[in-house]
Amino acid sequence: MSISVSQIKFIKSLQQKKQRLQTSLFVVEGDKLVAEAIASDFEIEKIYRRDEIGENAMSRISSLASPSPILAVVRQKHILMEEIKLTKGNIYLMLDGIKDPGNMGTIIRLADWFGISAVFCSENCVELYNPKTVQATMGAIFRVPVLYGNLCSTITIVERIGIPVFGTFLDGKSITSNRNILSTMQAGCAVVLGSESFGISGKVASLIEPQKHILIPSFDKTGREKSTGDKQGCESLNVAMAGAAILSILRACS
Repeated sequence: MSISVSQIKFIKSLQQKKQRLQTSLFVVEGDKLVAEAIASDFEIEKIYRRDEIGENAMSRISSLASPSPILAVVRQKHILMEEIKLTKGNIYLMLDGIKDPGNMGTIIRLADWFGISAVFCSENCVELYNPKTVQATMGAIFRVPVLYGNLCSTITIVERIGIPVFGTFLDGKSITSNRNILSTMQAGCAVVLGSESFGISGKVASLIEPQKHILIPSFDKTGREKSTGDKQGCESLNVAMAGAAILSILRACS
Protein backbone atom coordinates (compact mmCIF):
# COMPACT_ATOMS: atom_id res chain seq x y z
CA MET A 1 0.00 0.00 0.00
CA SER A 2 1.40 3.38 -1.00
CA ILE A 3 0.45 6.82 0.20
CA SER A 4 0.56 9.89 -2.03
CA VAL A 5 2.06 13.27 -1.23
CA SER A 6 -1.43 14.80 -1.31
CA GLN A 7 -2.69 12.21 1.19
CA ILE A 8 0.24 12.94 3.51
CA LYS A 9 -0.48 16.67 3.26
CA PHE A 10 -4.18 16.14 3.97
CA ILE A 11 -3.63 13.92 7.02
CA LYS A 12 -1.08 16.37 8.44
CA SER A 13 -3.59 19.19 7.92
CA LEU A 14 -5.97 17.43 10.33
CA GLN A 15 -3.63 18.44 13.14
CA GLN A 16 -5.15 21.91 12.68
CA LYS A 17 -8.50 22.72 14.28
CA LYS A 18 -9.70 24.66 11.24
CA GLN A 19 -9.24 21.67 8.97
CA ARG A 20 -10.92 19.31 11.44
CA LEU A 21 -13.93 21.61 11.61
CA GLN A 22 -14.15 21.92 7.84
CA THR A 23 -13.86 18.18 7.15
CA SER A 24 -15.49 16.72 10.30
CA LEU A 25 -12.58 14.28 10.43
CA PHE A 26 -9.95 13.57 13.07
CA VAL A 27 -6.91 11.34 13.50
CA VAL A 28 -6.50 8.41 15.88
CA GLU A 29 -3.06 6.87 16.51
CA GLY A 30 -1.90 3.70 18.24
CA ASP A 31 -2.95 0.05 18.29
CA LYS A 32 -5.31 0.43 21.25
CA LEU A 33 -7.03 3.63 20.11
CA VAL A 34 -7.49 2.43 16.53
CA ALA A 35 -8.89 -0.89 17.79
CA GLU A 36 -11.31 1.07 20.01
CA ALA A 37 -12.36 3.18 17.02
CA ILE A 38 -12.98 0.10 14.88
CA ALA A 39 -15.06 -1.53 17.63
CA SER A 40 -17.18 1.62 18.08
CA ASP A 41 -19.98 3.05 15.94
CA PHE A 42 -17.68 5.80 14.63
CA GLU A 43 -17.14 5.75 10.87
CA ILE A 44 -13.57 4.88 9.85
CA GLU A 45 -12.48 6.70 6.69
CA LYS A 46 -9.04 5.15 6.22
CA ILE A 47 -6.44 3.12 8.10
CA TYR A 48 -2.69 3.47 7.50
CA ARG A 49 -0.19 0.89 8.76
CA ARG A 50 3.52 1.56 9.15
CA ASP A 51 4.52 -1.77 7.63
CA GLU A 52 2.50 -0.90 4.53
CA ILE A 53 3.34 2.76 3.92
CA GLY A 54 6.85 2.76 5.39
CA GLU A 55 8.53 4.32 8.41
CA ASN A 56 9.22 7.65 6.72
CA ALA A 57 5.64 8.17 5.54
CA MET A 58 4.23 7.25 8.96
CA SER A 59 6.59 9.75 10.62
CA ARG A 60 5.32 12.45 8.28
CA ILE A 61 1.62 11.90 9.01
CA SER A 62 1.96 11.26 12.75
CA SER A 63 1.60 13.95 15.40
CA LEU A 64 3.40 11.85 18.01
CA ALA A 65 7.08 12.12 18.95
CA SER A 66 7.38 8.38 18.33
CA PRO A 67 5.03 7.42 15.47
CA SER A 68 2.82 4.43 16.21
CA PRO A 69 2.43 1.37 13.97
CA ILE A 70 -1.07 2.36 12.90
CA LEU A 71 -3.11 5.51 12.26
CA ALA A 72 -6.75 5.98 11.34
CA VAL A 73 -8.72 8.89 9.91
CA VAL A 74 -12.14 8.86 11.57
CA ARG A 75 -15.33 10.82 11.02
CA GLN A 76 -16.46 12.96 13.94
CA LYS A 77 -19.76 12.51 15.75
CA HIS A 78 -21.69 15.54 16.95
CA ILE A 79 -24.24 14.41 19.50
CA LEU A 80 -27.35 16.53 20.03
CA MET A 81 -29.16 17.09 23.32
CA GLU A 82 -32.24 15.34 21.95
CA GLU A 83 -30.20 12.16 21.52
CA ILE A 84 -29.43 11.91 25.23
CA LYS A 85 -32.03 10.21 27.39
CA LEU A 86 -31.70 12.11 30.66
CA THR A 87 -32.56 9.74 33.47
CA LYS A 88 -33.00 10.29 37.19
CA GLY A 89 -30.56 8.12 39.11
CA ASN A 90 -27.73 8.61 36.61
CA ILE A 91 -24.69 10.82 37.15
CA TYR A 92 -23.61 13.43 34.59
CA LEU A 93 -20.64 15.75 34.31
CA MET A 94 -20.75 19.35 33.09
CA LEU A 95 -17.52 21.08 32.08
CA ASP A 96 -17.35 24.88 32.11
CA GLY A 97 -14.49 26.40 30.14
CA ILE A 98 -11.96 23.55 30.35
CA LYS A 99 -9.01 24.69 28.21
CA ASP A 100 -6.32 22.05 28.55
CA PRO A 101 -6.74 19.12 26.11
CA GLY A 102 -4.98 16.75 28.51
CA ASN A 103 -7.43 17.61 31.28
CA MET A 104 -10.37 17.26 28.91
CA GLY A 105 -9.23 13.83 27.73
CA THR A 106 -8.53 12.65 31.26
CA ILE A 107 -11.98 13.74 32.47
CA ILE A 108 -13.62 11.80 29.63
CA ARG A 109 -11.51 8.79 30.59
CA LEU A 110 -12.68 9.19 34.20
CA ALA A 111 -16.29 9.42 33.01
CA ASP A 112 -15.84 6.08 31.26
CA TRP A 113 -14.20 4.49 34.33
CA PHE A 114 -16.88 5.63 36.77
CA GLY A 115 -19.88 4.94 34.54
CA ILE A 116 -20.93 8.54 33.88
CA SER A 117 -23.87 8.73 31.49
CA ALA A 118 -22.79 11.82 29.51
CA VAL A 119 -20.43 14.78 29.61
CA PHE A 120 -21.86 18.21 28.76
CA CYS A 121 -19.32 20.86 27.71
CA SER A 122 -19.68 24.60 27.44
CA GLU A 123 -19.03 26.05 24.00
CA ASN A 124 -15.69 27.52 25.13
CA CYS A 125 -14.23 24.19 26.25
CA VAL A 126 -11.26 22.82 24.33
CA GLU A 127 -12.23 20.89 21.21
CA LEU A 128 -13.04 17.20 21.74
CA TYR A 129 -11.16 16.10 18.63
CA ASN A 130 -7.92 17.90 19.43
CA PRO A 131 -5.19 15.21 18.98
CA LYS A 132 -4.01 15.65 22.59
CA THR A 133 -7.56 15.28 23.89
CA VAL A 134 -8.10 12.15 21.81
CA GLN A 135 -4.87 10.56 23.08
CA ALA A 136 -5.64 11.44 26.70
CA THR A 137 -9.04 9.71 26.58
CA MET A 138 -7.29 6.36 25.97
CA GLY A 139 -10.29 5.23 23.92
CA ALA A 140 -13.03 6.58 26.19
CA ILE A 141 -13.92 9.09 23.46
CA PHE A 142 -15.56 6.19 21.61
CA ARG A 143 -17.73 5.14 24.58
CA VAL A 144 -18.76 8.29 26.45
CA PRO A 145 -21.33 10.69 24.93
CA VAL A 146 -19.79 14.19 24.89
CA LEU A 147 -21.94 17.18 23.95
CA TYR A 148 -21.13 20.86 23.43
CA GLY A 149 -23.64 23.65 23.92
CA ASN A 150 -24.92 26.41 26.14
CA LEU A 151 -24.30 25.11 29.65
CA CYS A 152 -26.88 27.43 31.21
CA SER A 153 -29.57 25.98 28.95
CA THR A 154 -28.37 22.48 29.72
CA ILE A 155 -28.61 23.08 33.48
CA THR A 156 -32.17 24.36 33.05
CA ILE A 157 -33.17 21.26 31.05
CA VAL A 158 -31.53 18.86 33.49
CA GLU A 159 -33.11 20.45 36.56
CA ARG A 160 -36.51 20.60 34.88
CA ILE A 161 -36.69 16.80 34.86
CA GLY A 162 -35.62 16.60 38.50
CA ILE A 163 -31.87 15.98 38.31
CA PRO A 164 -30.09 18.22 40.85
CA VAL A 165 -27.04 20.16 39.66
CA PHE A 166 -24.05 20.59 41.98
CA GLY A 167 -20.90 22.63 41.38
CA THR A 168 -17.38 22.65 42.79
CA PHE A 169 -16.51 25.86 44.65
CA LEU A 170 -13.65 26.73 47.00
CA ASP A 171 -16.20 28.05 49.50
CA GLY A 172 -18.53 25.06 49.09
CA LYS A 173 -19.59 22.46 51.65
CA SER A 174 -17.44 19.37 52.11
CA ILE A 175 -18.85 16.53 50.04
CA THR A 176 -18.03 13.95 52.72
CA SER A 177 -18.97 15.76 55.92
CA ASN A 178 -22.59 16.40 54.89
CA ARG A 179 -24.48 13.11 54.52
CA ASN A 180 -27.52 14.83 53.02
CA ILE A 181 -25.46 16.26 50.18
CA LEU A 182 -23.68 12.96 49.55
CA SER A 183 -26.83 10.83 49.56
CA THR A 184 -28.62 13.29 47.27
CA MET A 185 -25.72 13.23 44.79
CA GLN A 186 -25.44 9.45 44.88
CA ALA A 187 -29.13 9.19 44.04
CA GLY A 188 -28.38 10.87 40.69
CA CYS A 189 -27.07 14.31 39.83
CA ALA A 190 -25.01 16.47 37.51
CA VAL A 191 -21.68 17.89 38.71
CA VAL A 192 -20.19 21.06 37.21
CA LEU A 193 -16.40 21.38 37.05
CA GLY A 194 -14.99 24.82 36.26
CA SER A 195 -12.01 26.00 34.23
CA GLU A 196 -8.44 25.49 35.39
CA SER A 197 -7.82 29.21 35.94
CA PHE A 198 -11.17 30.74 36.85
CA GLY A 199 -13.40 27.96 38.13
CA ILE A 200 -17.11 28.00 37.30
CA SER A 201 -18.17 31.09 35.35
CA GLY A 202 -20.50 33.67 36.88
CA LYS A 203 -23.47 32.89 34.65
CA VAL A 204 -23.29 29.17 35.34
CA ALA A 205 -22.61 29.70 39.05
CA SER A 206 -25.75 31.85 39.35
CA LEU A 207 -27.85 28.82 38.33
CA ILE A 208 -26.42 26.54 41.02
CA GLU A 209 -28.16 26.88 44.37
CA PRO A 210 -25.80 27.84 47.25
CA GLN A 211 -26.64 24.64 49.12
CA LYS A 212 -25.38 22.69 46.11
CA HIS A 213 -21.91 24.28 46.20
CA ILE A 214 -19.56 21.45 47.07
CA LEU A 215 -15.92 21.19 48.13
CA ILE A 216 -13.52 18.25 48.03
CA PRO A 217 -12.18 17.93 51.57
CA SER A 218 -8.46 18.16 52.27
CA PHE A 219 -6.73 16.69 55.30
CA ASP A 220 -3.75 17.32 57.53
CA LYS A 221 -1.10 14.70 58.28
CA THR A 222 -3.12 13.29 61.17
CA GLY A 223 -6.03 12.56 58.87
CA ARG A 224 -8.14 15.35 60.28
CA GLU A 225 -10.30 17.12 57.72
CA LYS A 226 -9.24 20.75 57.36
CA SER A 227 -11.78 23.45 58.00
CA THR A 228 -12.97 25.74 55.20
CA GLY A 229 -10.54 28.61 54.86
CA ASP A 230 -7.50 26.68 56.09
CA LYS A 231 -4.82 27.90 53.65
CA GLN A 232 -2.02 25.56 54.72
CA GLY A 233 -0.92 23.23 51.93
CA CYS A 234 -2.42 23.09 48.44
CA GLU A 235 -5.25 25.55 47.83
CA SER A 236 -6.89 23.55 45.04
CA LEU A 237 -6.64 20.49 42.82
CA ASN A 238 -6.11 20.15 39.10
CA VAL A 239 -9.59 19.93 37.52
CA ALA A 240 -9.07 16.34 36.35
CA MET A 241 -7.85 15.36 39.83
CA ALA A 242 -10.88 17.06 41.34
CA GLY A 243 -13.16 15.13 39.02
CA ALA A 244 -11.48 11.86 39.98
CA ALA A 245 -11.88 12.60 43.69
CA ILE A 246 -15.57 13.51 43.40
CA LEU A 247 -16.49 10.54 41.25
CA SER A 248 -14.54 8.15 43.47
CA ILE A 249 -16.39 9.41 46.54
CA LEU A 250 -19.78 9.16 44.82
CA ARG A 251 -19.22 5.61 43.59
CA ALA A 252 -17.22 4.21 46.52
CA CYS A 253 -19.55 5.48 49.25
CA SER A 254 -22.83 4.55 47.60
